Amino acid sequence: MSAIRIGLIGTGRIGQVHAESIEGLSEATLSRVADTDTRSAEATAEKFGASVSTPDDIFRSDDVDAVLIASPTSTHLDLMMASVEAGIPALCEKPIDLDITRVDAVREVINSSGVPVAIGFNRRFDPHFQDFRRRVLSGEIGALEQLLITSRDPAPAGTDYLAVSGGIFRDMTIHDFDMARFILGDIVEVSAQGYNQFSEDIKGLGDFDATSIALRSASDQFATITNSRHAAHGFDQRMEALGSEGMVRVENVSDTEVRTYTAEAVESKQPYKNFFLERYLDAFRLELLEFVKLVRGEPGQCPTFDDGRMALMLANAATESAQTGRVVRVEA
Repeated sequence: MSAIRIGLIGTGRIGQVHAESIEGLSEATLSRVADTDTRSAEATAEKFGASVSTPDDIFRSDDVDAVLIASPTSTHLDLMMASVEAGIPALCEKPIDLDITRVDAVREVINSSGVPVAIGFNRRFDPHFQDFRRRVLSGEIGALEQLLITSRDPAPAGTDYLAVSGGIFRDMTIHDFDMARFILGDIVEVSAQGYNQFSEDIKGLGDFDATSIALRSASDQFATITNSRHAAHGFDQRMEALGSEGMVRVENVSDTEVRTYTAEAVESKQPYKNFFLERYLDAFRLELLEFVKLVRGEPGQCPTFDDGRMALMLANAATESAQTGRVVRVEA
């Protein structure tokens, strides 16, 4: 079976991750790349043996089977629509957009097109989280009662990025909203608080550098999400589920599970992964493999356009709750 030829739009940090993932798979090959930064596009094309293109040419090309959208958020919807109009499957990075009105305006067209459109919530494909979810949903710990999600970055991104990110709930917590839905199903209530604990720059942008969110599912299960834009000990990614018959937990990941015992310290180990690209390297690769299935017309497990829409709705609800102090109801 021939490799799926992918056109990559966006060759920044996340675009490089996807290019590396494509390079590592026999099932896919990088055919074309496009970016407004021509030097970045040329360097990426040279590194991975692709040709430099424009988005329009990618959609008109006869050597592209699928498109991977890794460009700025403000371009996502237009590029997804262009992909659908060209009949080319698309995998688009999160968030789906920052404006739910724009999302709803194209929802029916995209969902009824028959063209596969997937959203890049890569954490669904992390092997640790997949095993966690399997154990929870299989009933191994009985009826699920509480889900705890901790997600902290080692350090905040630059203010140029944060200024256009849509805020912490739409940029960072949106992964955790999707993971909560992936495990609990529909979320009907959101209560959030935002904090300014350490960054005057983030405060100056009218955003928070830490958050705490409570979610209630349609089946009356409860989830809490804790976020921070910094963690001195590294990329802090943990989950815990409490059930009627026990508990299951995912701890942080380091390079080795070897521990050292000395007179100065016991059970000392290597630091945690310090960047999301390191922590979720396998998840990006497995996400791409699922997308290849969709392109080939096989059943796949990729998050859908509507998954992206619901994550944005939860982010909007959390923003409203943090600003008003009220519990916000969420309707699909």
